[in-house]
Amino acid sequence: MNAPSILAERAAVPAAKPSLAGSTRAEIAEALRGLGLPEREIKMRVAQIWHWIYFRGATDFDQMLNIAKPMRAALAERFTLARPDIVAEQVSADGTRKWLLRMPKTGPFDKGAEIECVYIPEADRGTLCVSSQVGCTLTCSFCHTGTQKLVRNLTAAEIVGQVLVARDRLGDFPGGVAPKDGLVPAGEGVRAVSNIVFMGMGEPLYNFENVREAIAVLSDGEGLSLSRRRITVSTSGVVPQMAALGEQCGTMLAVSLHATNDKLRDTLVPLNKKYPIKDLLDACRTYPGASNARRITFEYVMLKGVNDTPAEARALVRLLKGLPAKINLIPFNPWPGTSYQCSDWETIERFSDIVFSAGYASPVRTPRGRDILAACGQLKSETEKLRARARLMLEESLALGQE
Repeated sequence: MNAPSILAERAAVPAAKPSLAGSTRAEIAEALRGLGLPEREIKMRVAQIWHWIYFRGATDFDQMLNIAKPMRAALAERFTLARPDIVAEQVSADGTRKWLLRMPKTGPFDKGAEIECVYIPEADRGTLCVSSQVGCTLTCSFCHTGTQKLVRNLTAAEIVGQVLVARDRLGDFPGGVAPKDGLVPAGEGVRAVSNIVFMGMGEPLYNFENVREAIAVLSDGEGLSLSRRRITVSTSGVVPQMAALGEQCGTMLAVSLHATNDKLRDTLVPLNKKYPIKDLLDACRTYPGASNARRITFEYVMLKGVNDTPAEARALVRLLKGLPAKINLIPFNPWPGTSYQCSDWETIERFSDIVFSAGYASPVRTPRGRDILAACGQLKSETEKLRARARLMLEESLALGQE
């Protein structure tokens, strides 16, 4: 078959119906206009559909009982409420869950983007770590995700879709059933997914518009209703977008710092060559809404013999002087192929004591999900490796058959 015939064949494949799950109010309104609804009805219908998708967690239009059957049928004919597909789920011994998710295909040549997100349960809350990009462009030397090339940005709906998947799986919608194979927070008024952190795959501020739209959906009081103070966006230091994040999103800010001087940070976080520490901290000092009640979190990974000396701890204190800051010390999580090691526990404690004595909260983040490569800095889809291994096995099988 020649190439033009192949293209014609692919073009003839009908496009999958788009999902309204993850859509903004404006997108739902536009979908209804496409069904021919009069403008005077659209606002009411958007509110109804929004309630069913984001408050009730509906997965089928037939569940929307206060919408007439003909309209439900018209919606089902053109749209779905599908979430991203769960390709794989891993549950750690400590209750942490990691999902490999495949996004709906956007066209005949789209293989279906795949990302990872992680759920971390605590006794009184549950934190979902979401991805904002497929892969990453920053190549931070200590980060496993940084070894995977950037494929594309996630849409706002794909970001919200990760939260919908988590709430489905954890029984976090009305009438849902919590899984029995892991710790999930429980009790009156306690939600399984109570906090969102943009600390998964990708740099959120390099996908700012979609992240902003996703935050608007997540924080809408008539739907998922997550407080913006329970949503944290982490950046490696995309300085030009930081003020916009504070002004337009109003979320908490986390900064991946990891070093106290430009020479070392240039190695650990190469983005520092473009936006050095001085520029980054200037942006932090003017971050909208930052105060002692809304402190900026500075993330500092503890690397043995690299950035963990008492002198570095004192330099960190001097660097952040005057900033409303919390310093989150992160024991390095090893991954296959890395040259770094985690600092000894005594070294981490000494570092923490110096920072704490200077008046800064300096919690040491408890490593979670290490046994399933779900800990901080370890997210990276293994799909391409699995596919490469499958291709190799197929080629070997074919070769044996020809002998």
